[in-house]
Amino acid sequence: MTERLTYTAPETARLLGISRGAAYEGVASGEIPSIRIGRRLLVPRAAFNRLLDLKDANDQEPRS
Repeated sequence: MTERLTYTAPETARLLGISRGAAYEGVASGEIPSIRIGRRLLVPRAAFNRLLDLKDANDQEPRS
């Protein structure tokens, strides 16, 4: 079976451990990358993974 290339906003919320509303707010603000296909709002898996990698890198940088 092939891995899915996108997540829905509720799936993204579950993966991030946030509320569904917070996921939609993150998409609206551009904080969570998304694409719209017709009426569907989708979060590309590759962009989601880059977002998490970026967050991890920022958390590991020493703060002055």
